[in-house]
Amino acid sequence: MKNLPNLRRTAAAGLAVLLSLALAACFVMPGKFAATLDLRKDGTFTYTYKGEMLVIGLTKMAQMIMAPKKAEPFAASPCYKDDGDTERPCTKAELAQQKSDWEAEAKKKADKAAAELETFKKMFGGIDPNDPKAAEELAARMRGQTGWKSVVYKGNGTYDVDIAISGRLDYDFSFPTIERMPGVTAFLVANRRANGEVRIDSPLMQAAALSTPMGNAAQTMMQSKMPGNGDVPDFPQANGTFTLITDGVILANNTEKGATAVPTGKQLTWDVSGHNPIAPYALIGLGK
Repeated sequence: MKNLPNLRRTAAAGLAVLLSLALAACFVMPGKFAATLDLRKDGTFTYTYKGEMLVIGLTKMAQMIMAPKKAEPFAASPCYKDDGDTERPCTKAELAQQKSDWEAEAKKKADKAAAELETFKKMFGGIDPNDPKAAEELAARMRGQTGWKSVVYKGNGTYDVDIAISGRLDYDFSFPTIERMPGVTAFLVANRRANGEVRIDSPLMQAAALSTPMGNAAQTMMQSKMPGNGDVPDFPQANGTFTLITDGVILANNTEKGATAVPTGKQLTWDVSGHNPIAPYALIGLGK
């Protein structure tokens, strides 16, 4: 069992790396949801998203990793004779040096933790994720944005949201954007081309569907109850549908069943879950 402390440190470091990747690559993720984009050939559109939205930095798993760590008390290391094997009492000078080294290392860790917290706070637009009021503060910020009709915090980093955004696609459209949070990767991007075409992609839904970086694969590894970790809290997985309805020309798409006719045009539907690792894609021709 001599290697147990090292194993615990390795496990904790692995969790921290996964969380860092998640925060850097996809700060916000979908849970259970239904999303639609109604795109008219004159360029007008309405995008709706109803369901769960997961803020990774507020999950219990993130809190486990980001919580301030108590420094372990100083414990002297053994001293040895010249043969390197026979233990002997440490001199006062050796003990003083060990304690000095321990204090320097403790300060280094504390400074690193403080710097990491400041980085997280910047990603949250100044909100401290360790603050019990952080979740509601972020909810209030979301509610203040146009189209965010309802935002309810359910706990464990999960918000229940009801969003409807309308406009004219004379410009590129990206969802979601959250005020003062530059690290949010889009669930959906619509790029308007000069020739009247619109390319629609869903990069984050691809990441969620592929279980990276914080999807099922990471969850399975974390739930393996590695020594020192205990039970790792669960968090929602992407599970929903994205529907595109348009009276424009469908030039390309990667749905499994293709377009179906509806009263207002044609409809494309994608399943977005861990069972379907295909990122929604479509190319729509609008009227020039």
